[in-house]
Amino acid sequence: MSTAIAVTSHDLVLPPTDQQTPTAALLQAPDAQPLEAALADMQVLVEQHGYVVAVYSASLPVAHERRLHTVRSILESDRIALLKLDLPPLGLAVLVRQLRQLSICDFTAGVVASAARLLSHYIHAGALLNSVTKLDHVPVSLKAHAKSWVPGSQFGVLANPDPQLIKIGNGELTGPEFGTQLLVGKGQLQSDWVTATLAPAWQVQGVQEMALLADSPRWWGTSKMIEFAAFLPDISVLYQLVSSVRREGCSWCGLELIGDRCGFCSAPLSPAENQTNGSGVLSQGAPMRPGP
Repeated sequence: MSTAIAVTSHDLVLPPTDQQTPTAALLQAPDAQPLEAALADMQVLVEQHGYVVAVYSASLPVAHERRLHTVRSILESDRIALLKLDLPPLGLAVLVRQLRQLSICDFTAGVVASAARLLSHYIHAGALLNSVTKLDHVPVSLKAHAKSWVPGSQFGVLANPDPQLIKIGNGELTGPEFGTQLLVGKGQLQSDWVTATLAPAWQVQGVQEMALLADSPRWWGTSKMIEFAAFLPDISVLYQLVSSVRREGCSWCGLELIGDRCGFCSAPLSPAENQTNGSGVLSQGAPMRPGP
């Protein structure tokens, strides 16, 4: 029985990379679905899959987030994980797809849920912007704000895993030190900087373009932008990465987990318990592939 992955927007469900990757369930906003229907849908998911991992953005409207917690509370279910992640829209969609891939592997639901925090560190999510005056998810200096008013200025911004901001033509964004593919969401900004400059500098193994996600302009503060996310595309590498981390039993709910916090009940592990042996899973250049 596979773990169900659920999302709060159709945009977060990217096309699968293979025929085995399952889709994700949609958890609709309160103004789009009555509470009774939301309860019934969630109950069906739990009955069909055993466990549900719901992934949503930290910038999700309060009413929608409250609905998620209300459903879990009314159902009194410890089989529903609510993962609130502070990733840009495209980066979050990439992570959701990776969790969908892992959901049908031989990992328990607890491991799948807690893997979200681990995998997010390997997603380099950013954007090319014509202005940073309304950007509030990445620290912006007063100097950068002033440059935003200069006609023709463009900025390269990385929100994850470590915030970075450069003015195009003055510096470079630090990219991943392992093999990735690049997904690009084209907005209203006309530029080939992402594909012609950033992609070669990051030595990506492939570039795929798509339409900009609906929530991206709000998250980045402008519609004149191009969003991008570099990620590990190979399920075998994702599998090895998650498998390399020591598994523990949650002292609160009993589910299996990796990392320092349970994905279902959010109970933390003590530093002494949180030990990994995952160093070396990814190396300089292309990721290592697991052996037979």
